[in-house]
Amino acid sequence: MEFCPTCGIMLQYELPYMDRPSRFACPSCPYVCNMETRVKLKRKQPLGKKEIQPIFTQDSMMEGPQTEVTCPSCKFGKAVYHELQTRSADEPMTIFYMCANRDCKHRWNE
Repeated sequence: MEFCPTCGIMLQYELPYMDRPSRFACPSCPYVCNMETRVKLKRKQPLGKKEIQPIFTQDSMMEGPQTEVTCPSCKFGKAVYHELQTRSADEPMTIFYMCANRDCKHRWNE
């Protein structure tokens, strides 16, 4: 797809007519782009994956707010938590917990 550099509308393909070559023309302004009969080869660049960086690291999460919730893994009585809006705005926020016991550090959500 090609777009008009003047007004931004998608250009329409026009078939060759008499001595005029095929071209792209804008339906709303006088912009015209003639097509070449030769084929241009474009070099494709492979996409690379970006490294995922965590929003909350374990160290930064341990400094967050604490609440009295029982860990399902070790039954410790305190956990660190944070809230994120993972669904649409009319749904409640998701609470992510991490056990405050330094030996356990079990994670769960509600």
